[in-house]
Amino acid sequence: MKFEEIKNILSTKTVGIAGAGGLGSNCAVSLTRIGIGKLIIADFDVITESNLNRQYFFHDQIGLKKVNALKENLLRINPHIEVVPIDEKLNSQSIAFNFGECDVIVEAFDGAEMKKMIIEAVNDFFPEIPLVSAMGMAGYGDSNNMKVVKFDNLYVCGDMVNEVTETMPPIAPRVCIAANMQANVVLRILLNQY
Repeated sequence: MKFEEIKNILSTKTVGIAGAGGLGSNCAVSLTRIGIGKLIIADFDVITESNLNRQYFFHDQIGLKKVNALKENLLRINPHIEVVPIDEKLNSQSIAFNFGECDVIVEAFDGAEMKKMIIEAVNDFFPEIPLVSAMGMAGYGDSNNMKVVKFDNLYVCGDMVNEVTETMPPIAPRVCIAANMQANVVLRILLNQY
């Protein structure tokens, strides 16, 4: 399939991204670059200097809300994309309210409890919508063991092992690999290749 054909298909699609940090911001950039039509991005946090080692933000954006700064960055890449920023901490009910129109939802949270919450919420409210998650991207070791594992309508990207700890921090190379794996899974789903 030619890139113009891919962009024509993607221009009609909506993807929800729950979290605008390392996974969410980088996944959003990749989806924007390939021509996704609409992104609904939810996050309540502000940019800090410590985020810059792995998140798609810039030094002069420190202190800004992540969703607003990310929208600005994405529109600089593709001024034709529609970006809906949602400045709130998500819960089951807000996931149901905000992501119902999505063709695919991307889980981009830091903590296991939030990951569990969105998996359960999507399963309860939208069992027909694919959810693309990530697990095991900490540190800077071997990335050849990162893969995609499919469980019904849930796709998990990463090595499923390397959790974030003080000695295994989230750093750009592996976080960005996982985020781009997520974007690639979204692309394959939207092109009916899964």
